[in-house]
Amino acid sequence: MDKDLGNYRKSYEKQELLESNLSDNPLEVFQKWFHEVDTNFDEGETNAMTISTLGLDGFPKSRVVLLKKFTYEGFIFYTNYESEKGKAILHNPKVCLSFFWPQAERQIIIKGVAEKIAPNMSDGYFESRPRGSQLGALVSHQSEVVKNREALEEDLRQLEEDYKEKEIPRPDYWGGFIVKPISMEFWQGRPNRLHDRIRFTLNEQFDWIMERLSP
Repeated sequence: MDKDLGNYRKSYEKQELLESNLSDNPLEVFQKWFHEVDTNFDEGETNAMTISTLGLDGFPKSRVVLLKKFTYEGFIFYTNYESEKGKAILHNPKVCLSFFWPQAERQIIIKGVAEKIAPNMSDGYFESRPRGSQLGALVSHQSEVVKNREALEEDLRQLEEDYKEKEIPRPDYWGGFIVKPISMEFWQGRPNRLHDRIRFTLNEQFDWIMERLSP
């Protein structure tokens, strides 16, 4: 590759992030930012987030998943518990989430601890999914090696026939995780690379401590 990426430049000039304009609860700040981005910018899937885990092989791994709900407790997404991602989380529940919204020149980095949500919550979300997505969860042994694409599609056709007139049950190995944050950092791009970075950290008294970080 002969293109010089060192010359790629962008000036961030759209907004600012000041302590005086922030709630003292970072989950309220997240809610505000998410709403602003979702309403005012064409970011595609605003709820797309990168989750980083420490794998059973000792290596970190990041991939994009979709946020499906956020509450004052944390951030909920769904996956196969027996996938590489699921096994990594169950082995070491300390994870990192990140949202990057380039049009808004904003990023949020969240450190937290993941745990399974209640089975009835996973049931409720599974029932709300399209039948194709339900069958996809059944047919996919996520992260395992498959012979070829044709074998996967044949398994799907068989399941479609098996459940033609039936309700599709949620498999035990598929469900939700909630990531309960212990640290949330908000990044707003600013001119001359003097970006605004505000970090909230949860202390032992379960109070959020706000700090400005050097860019």
